[in-house]
Amino acid sequence: MATDYDVPAIRRTHDILRVLAGRRTPVKAAELAQACQLAKSTLYLLLDCLEQRRWIERKDGGYIVGIELMTLGAAYLRHDGLIAAFQAAADEFVARCNEVVQLAVLEGFDVVYLAREDARRPVRLVSEPGMRLPAHACALGKSLLASLTPIELAAHVPAALPRVTGRTLATHDALYRELDQVRQTGLGQDREELATGLVCYAAYVGVTPLGKRVAVSTSIPTDRLDDAHRRSVIAGIRQVARDIALRVIPPL
Repeated sequence: MATDYDVPAIRRTHDILRVLAGRRTPVKAAELAQACQLAKSTLYLLLDCLEQRRWIERKDGGYIVGIELMTLGAAYLRHDGLIAAFQAAADEFVARCNEVVQLAVLEGFDVVYLAREDARRPVRLVSEPGMRLPAHACALGKSLLASLTPIELAAHVPAALPRVTGRTLATHDALYRELDQVRQTGLGQDREELATGLVCYAAYVGVTPLGKRVAVSTSIPTDRLDDAHRRSVIAGIRQVARDIALRVIPPL
């Protein structure tokens, strides 16, 4: 049986980077010390090492994620041809439907956005590459969770489901009923559960050779979603998933 080893320096570095990645503005050292529960002497030593390697950078009296960390992280996207396949399929979807299309992977109980192709008109979005969102609150997450076996699903779903909006699924029973519907229809839906005034439709792509469990979605403001457009984007996002799968997912 494998043993989980804890290397304090790595754990503390991880905590620092997660705090910086979750903020849109520079984080001061005092805030980092409090958020990561680190003594200032330990914190400043880690910050100095990270800054030397350009994993973090100083800005406006605080710290932000650095360019070297971005470069290292981008290597994740280059493997298995997933991004190239997404871009080809997404270009066709945007040309047909003129709506945004997004690619995401399941990580624990979070959806992590990998890529996005924007529409040729403004749209209110809550996603950007690298952002994490709770899987039960978005169409992408429902499509990804529905692909899991019962044992895998039980390992992913937390005891409490946080609300993002007043429409977010908040009980396990409601989530499991929704996932049953996703399995039957092959379509994940988010009806203003992640952002008021925004609906999303998602389709599962599959598991890449490197083990990424991925799905695609589109997000549309409710004020421009009539029945004809709804049918068009649902058919379109399903086609995007099929196109990516044909390029990337190995046959069973």
